[in-house]
Amino acid sequence: MAPTHLGGPVVVIGTGLLGTSIGLGLEHRGVPVFLEDPSPTHQAVAVDIGAGRPVAELEADRGVEPQLVVVAAPPDVTADVVEHALARWPRAVVVDIASVKSAILADLRLRSLDLSRYVGTHPMAGREKSGPVAARGELFTSMPWVVCAHKDASDDAVRLAKALGADLGAIVTEFDPDEHDEAVALVSHLPQVMSSLLASRLQGTDLRLLSLAGNGLRDTTRIAASDPDLWIQILGANADKLVKHLYGVREDVERLIGTLEAPTAPGARLDLAQLMSEGNAGQARIPGKHGGPPQAFAWLTVLVDDRPGQIAKLLTEIGEIGVNLEDLRLDHSSGRNVGMVEISVLPSKHDDLVAELEERGWRVLQ
Repeated sequence: MAPTHLGGPVVVIGTGLLGTSIGLGLEHRGVPVFLEDPSPTHQAVAVDIGAGRPVAELEADRGVEPQLVVVAAPPDVTADVVEHALARWPRAVVVDIASVKSAILADLRLRSLDLSRYVGTHPMAGREKSGPVAARGELFTSMPWVVCAHKDASDDAVRLAKALGADLGAIVTEFDPDEHDEAVALVSHLPQVMSSLLASRLQGTDLRLLSLAGNGLRDTTRIAASDPDLWIQILGANADKLVKHLYGVREDVERLIGTLEAPTAPGARLDLAQLMSEGNAGQARIPGKHGGPPQAFAWLTVLVDDRPGQIAKLLTEIGEIGVNLEDLRLDHSSGRNVGMVEISVLPSKHDDLVAELEERGWRVLQ
């Protein structure tokens, strides 16, 4: 059994995607987990799939308190649930996993609570699907887990908050609550808004036109499928940080519109080139694999017959060749019964991999 920093018991309040995934991950490591949710159905599903037992079983054992309480509630009720948990279990450390931190901490401070046992955290992980059925115990593996300690938090509370992320396989990092909200406004909330705005333009579009869609449209609209109810709360809670970035986007869009309204005017093409170059420069700053420095990879596309086992065969043979894949994307050729597997590798491995695959009979596009 994998080692753990938490002894438990751990109570998870909220059995949606993240709360249930936390329960599954801790139970897999042998940490006893107890679950509670306002929805009896959600709680029952989480219990049935092995994320923990009902919290009533813990409370039936008088004198036993949880070591840690994880509040996995929507942002608009997180402060209420944290306050209740601090009073309900007076010796337990309480953490929340809401995606905004400053507003929740400010709300709790207005209540004149002893916050020495409270720490805000935020696992930077998720899926487009929601609810306990979508939960995965490995959801947090190698993903950032942000711990936002405040000046009143005890050392033990901060330690347990970090231990939770570490036990779930996450990469634990520390941010100030305000610094965290500034960061997620740019790297999480703005992408969600831009994806949703783009996807909204597809409403009512002739399906014949959409038949030409490729990975570019799919990639940029993937997160537009996220839960609207949750995002209403997230965007509202972090509006002041997000709107500053949207002002910048508005300036860029107005600049682009002005240029495209007169695309042959002097300087128009230079302005378009600068706009695209600015995008190149920003994209190049995104951290690379495992959070390391950005790194350019070489891409190739392999055509595979659209029948069972072909992709598995391709990946097996790439492993036999001894090349490590850095990234992989799947697409289908329009009008042909063939799939396209786009593969990225280190540039030094590209030519050898192409030669080896072609020698084994694969059709490779470069």
